Amino acid sequence: MSLKIKNKFTAELPADENLENSRRQVLNACYSEVKPRKTSNPELIHVSPELAETLGFEKDFIHSKEFLNIFSGNKVIEGSTSYAMCYGGHQFGSWAGQLGDGRAINLGEIEHKNKSWVLQLKGAGETPYSRSADGLAVLRSSIREYLCSEAMYHLGVPTTRALSLVLTGDQVLRDIMYDGNPDYEKGAIVCRVSPSFLRFGNYEIFTARQDIDTLKTLLNFTIKHHFQHLGKPSKETYIQFFREVMERTLSMIIHWQRVGFVHGVMNTDNMSILGLTIDYGPYGWLEGFDFGWTPNTTDSQHKRYRYGNQPNIGLWNLYQLANALYPLIEDPKPLEEILNDYKSVFEVKSLEMMRSKLGLELKQENDLKLVHELETVLQLSETDMTIFFRNLANLRKDDSESGIQVIEDAFYIPSDISDKIRQSWKSWLNKYKERLQEETLSDNDRKTKMNLVNPKYVLRNYMAQLAIDEADKGDYRLINELYTLLKKPYDEQSEYAKWFVKRPEWARHKVGCSMLSCSS
Repeated sequence: MSLKIKNKFTAELPADENLENSRRQVLNACYSEVKPRKTSNPELIHVSPELAETLGFEKDFIHSKEFLNIFSGNKVIEGSTSYAMCYGGHQFGSWAGQLGDGRAINLGEIEHKNKSWVLQLKGAGETPYSRSADGLAVLRSSIREYLCSEAMYHLGVPTTRALSLVLTGDQVLRDIMYDGNPDYEKGAIVCRVSPSFLRFGNYEIFTARQDIDTLKTLLNFTIKHHFQHLGKPSKETYIQFFREVMERTLSMIIHWQRVGFVHGVMNTDNMSILGLTIDYGPYGWLEGFDFGWTPNTTDSQHKRYRYGNQPNIGLWNLYQLANALYPLIEDPKPLEEILNDYKSVFEVKSLEMMRSKLGLELKQENDLKLVHELETVLQLSETDMTIFFRNLANLRKDDSESGIQVIEDAFYIPSDISDKIRQSWKSWLNKYKERLQEETLSDNDRKTKMNLVNPKYVLRNYMAQLAIDEADKGDYRLINELYTLLKKPYDEQSEYAKWFVKRPEWARHKVGCSMLSCSS
């Protein structure tokens, strides 16, 4: 199959002059040319047919030896330049210096129907940015990334995509919990797809090194190809660029909060300049509603990246990007105004999002109070977020008997629901019913609208772990079942009702089902 190859990134941006694939500091360059590592016995486990069609791939090509060779790293696409990007970043609030694509290799860009897509292999081997790591990925983390990328897309959350999941046939040594007990695992590669994989850290690295010429070159390239509607590069254009990045970042995090997704590692090198969810590592969905929950073992003490702090971290990361862009703007005032707007706009958008989850179309003065009271009562006992909001749509506003029984399936430990807690729920539900009386929608119409924003199915960590356990035995059927289920997360899908349940008790503290490490 003939692919329409574009090499804009490598043709228009400065390259690393050293072609040796050795760990080092890469200066005055946006990328290093590097080829994927050969794999010994690749096997295609799964492919996203919808994404393949979006990319213009024919069915025969997907099932061909050429496809397997390209997406296992054994063949470079003819006419393309494969490369790893140079970037830095703040990790857990501290500047980490040069980071870069340590285990991601971009195969190049393809164009289809006037849209350009970058194909990137995660786990395809060492690059100059790998530091002391091997640049490889394991089946466990690759399944999680593959399924979650596509699940997020179908939830309507801005995200990078995943095209294929390939078993390499090679063994990879990993210490899953960083406890000094490494073991060999099956190696795998995911092909990520995005219009761009540029991150906040791509710009930070050059400002940190006072390489303003390369910073300007990269920013002009970004505007030319991804923000062309802003016009020709200028100081005013740079300001508008920053505003749009702010708005996209804000929108992405609002979506995370809506579905209960916790990224787990919101370092600035994991923040997409396009406002896309990127780098699926120790992520997780809220089981019990808890603003203080983080899925990341590395973050278990300080909980910097906990669910309730994601909006604040988005703003903190934007401050770092503003600092990186400042040398090209030389005026702090417009940047400060945009950052201040984030705070006020987020409050408005967050309330709009919560109104939609509660099925409220009208804007009433006391809605924010109603939301805050709900968030308080949700945390009085362990209450499943996904099940609660999905079942809340079944409440009948004129039925005096309809109340706590509608949402009690969301309680993890029913015995924890004391009379006091039950009374708190009854009080809130009555206020909610009174508020619904002010709405013109019928119960059925409200339920329909609520079910469009409150998913019935999300990729709970225990579900992914079950698929991982089966795949480790060579059985990939559960991967396909979950992939199929998560394509329609808002539909009832009665044939998959077994997945509309609370996290099983056996998964509460099981590795891979609760907390995860950054290698997950």
